[in-house]
Amino acid sequence: MKGSLTTYKAKRNFTVTPEPAEGGEEGAGTLAFVIQKHWASRLHYDFRLELDGVMISWAVPKGPSYDTHDKRMAVHVEDHPISYNDFEGTIPPKQYGAGKVIIWDKGTWLPLDDPHQALKAGNLKFELHGHKMRGRWVLVRMRGKGEKQEPWLLIKESDDYARPANEFSVIDEMPDSVKSLPMPGAPVLPESLSPQLATLVDAPPTSVEDWLFEVKFDGYRLLARIDGDNIRLITRNGNDWTHKLQPLHAELKRLKLPSGWYDGEIVVHDEQGRPDFGLLQNAFDEDHPADIVYFLFDLPFHNGRDLRDTPLEQRRETLKQLLTKRRSDTIRFSATLTADPQDMIAAACQMGLEGIIGKRRDSLYTGRRSGTWIKLKCGQRQEFVIGGYTDPQGSRSGFGSLLLGTYDEHGKLHYAGNVGSGFDAATLKDLTAKMSKLHADTSPFSASREIARKAHWLKPELVAEVSFGEWTRSGSIRHAVFIGLRKDKAASAIERESPAMKITNPDRIIDKQSGATKIELVRYYALVADLMLPHLKGRPVSLVRAPEGVGGELFFQKHADIANMPGVKQFKQALDPDHPPMLEVPTKEALQSAAQMNVIELHTQNANGSSYEKPNRMNFDLDPGEGVEWLQVQEAPYLMRAFLTELALPVFLKTSGGKGLHVVVPIKPGYGWDDVKAFSQAIVAHMAQTIPDRFVQKSGPRNRVGKIFIDYLRNGRGATTVAAWSARTRPGLGISVPLAWDELDNLRSADEWRVTNVHERLDVGNAPWEDYAKSAKGLAAAMKRMKFKPGGA
Repeated sequence: MKGSLTTYKAKRNFTVTPEPAEGGEEGAGTLAFVIQKHWASRLHYDFRLELDGVMISWAVPKGPSYDTHDKRMAVHVEDHPISYNDFEGTIPPKQYGAGKVIIWDKGTWLPLDDPHQALKAGNLKFELHGHKMRGRWVLVRMRGKGEKQEPWLLIKESDDYARPANEFSVIDEMPDSVKSLPMPGAPVLPESLSPQLATLVDAPPTSVEDWLFEVKFDGYRLLARIDGDNIRLITRNGNDWTHKLQPLHAELKRLKLPSGWYDGEIVVHDEQGRPDFGLLQNAFDEDHPADIVYFLFDLPFHNGRDLRDTPLEQRRETLKQLLTKRRSDTIRFSATLTADPQDMIAAACQMGLEGIIGKRRDSLYTGRRSGTWIKLKCGQRQEFVIGGYTDPQGSRSGFGSLLLGTYDEHGKLHYAGNVGSGFDAATLKDLTAKMSKLHADTSPFSASREIARKAHWLKPELVAEVSFGEWTRSGSIRHAVFIGLRKDKAASAIERESPAMKITNPDRIIDKQSGATKIELVRYYALVADLMLPHLKGRPVSLVRAPEGVGGELFFQKHADIANMPGVKQFKQALDPDHPPMLEVPTKEALQSAAQMNVIELHTQNANGSSYEKPNRMNFDLDPGEGVEWLQVQEAPYLMRAFLTELALPVFLKTSGGKGLHVVVPIKPGYGWDDVKAFSQAIVAHMAQTIPDRFVQKSGPRNRVGKIFIDYLRNGRGATTVAAWSARTRPGLGISVPLAWDELDNLRSADEWRVTNVHERLDVGNAPWEDYAKSAKGLAAAMKRMKFKPGGA
């Protein structure tokens, strides 16, 4: 039986499209699969299985899910050539399937029954062995209702790989191409490897049976790449420390471990057998690396096999067996702790250990920070950048205290307090010598009133490990004790470490229409944070809370208690003297903590907090009345742009996530609130007078039947407009999205993009507004053209 490419070829012009016309070799004893992420008119995932010399194919709009309860629509489409498995690129405009294509996953598949009979019966069960897709799956044909293309469902079968959707989304957490990666299962040992990192939490997980726990070692993370006698020892930042760890290198060579990447931590024990970070430092400083012990806890690659997609429990069992056969006092297996997590934490603290690490038994090795690995610490402790020091007092030599800081997501170093204890004479001498080579003329910190006036500044290159009692509300640490210098971490990577947020009622439905849950909203804001934060930065924000979800009572808050919303800040300057401080949402943490407190919408004002009395944009909300067709809504922004362009003003566009569209004009701050609002009203009055059958400037429902109200009131002092990328408290959870003008004709609705389909828009992101900031113009010339006199003159 041979598949047919007739339909595939008939749909394409191969003189124009870069897609292959035919070809490709069948697997020798194996069957290939590929999933291509395809940004056509709608983002979807093309799922292809090799059979009978072709790739039988389905289009999966939402992409696959590891949750066995998710039934993902999969539309059966035409067969593709096997050579299509290597295709990545852009299909040109006006061609079938025009848009960007990447190879999202690839590997081999194994039918669990006769595939021909299974396809005929509409129930195809199979195993996948890919980089991202693993385990058992099934394709089930639905009973069609006259569709041109057969509707199927792609469903994850219950096995060790299955994961609840509120814990893991494969399309969110693994969005990129795998084209450059080898086929899974091929003998491979990559030259470099990013280590899996743990997330700080403040309480153990509730489903303890799903987790393994180990001691949190007080040492340096170290990866060992072993390829025969070629052994390299690599830090978490990718630095080669083989030359510093010759005794450890010699012991690994003696053990003759199979080729692979081995992950662990190096420590030095004190007299009581506890890991001691200070002694580890001395082992390097005094050239006594023989005291170092290497605890191994993971095996991402082993004997030519990539084990990163193998459950942790299996990886650890393989590693344990390897080390059991090869006894060593220097290379040891990090044992699993068997007790209640709370008891383990208490015991670790009593013994003077740093804490414990928890890992999901089924966790994959993702090579980044993940919630499937967690750390529970005895006390507060983390790394800080040293940005300066104070003079010594009394009999102390060298310096008094170190000035500490952490970087934010924008690369700014913020002062985090000082540490003046924990130093002995040798440490004072060593640190003074190191700091003498790093003197700077200016402070590396962002401005802060808390920094000592007579400080000496340093280039921010040294990293200190510090334990402390607590963080103050102003962002400084108290009761700090110096532990040692970190040589394995780059200063630029040091950020404030906060426990991962605990989401209450994660499975509560917040929108009945889409079925979206609270955890999905929190995840949404984590996903779009980098896109949304530029629209929030520096602006007063109002929060719309919906504790009962869409359709329930709403709370609009400009001034809120931020104690339960970590990361949300209050403006220090009195922007509105008669009321409490206004709010700012400046970080990803703030976005997620707001969502945890049931915030769905975020609205921003038209001025920055730093120059609040002079707005830097005008907003025109095109709000359609009853009886207005979508074509009229699409036409309205063009008419507004035409007039605003006559005034030589820049014009940007975004969806509202509701019924209408927003026209946004960036302006240079120059006029106050009253003048900007009055000028925007004059613009709206002109539009309503010029085209009275389309526009009105009065807001009442009776006034705008069959017409569009241009809301200029959003340009007043204290007024707000929903921010770009904010969700809306409307059925379906639409989102407000920056839009290019050449997209408007094909826009289907103002809520075309929603929380549930935002993946279709992420690659476009803020590109339509790329020139927004530099496009801003002053209003004087435009006012003059309209013969508008500011100040009521």
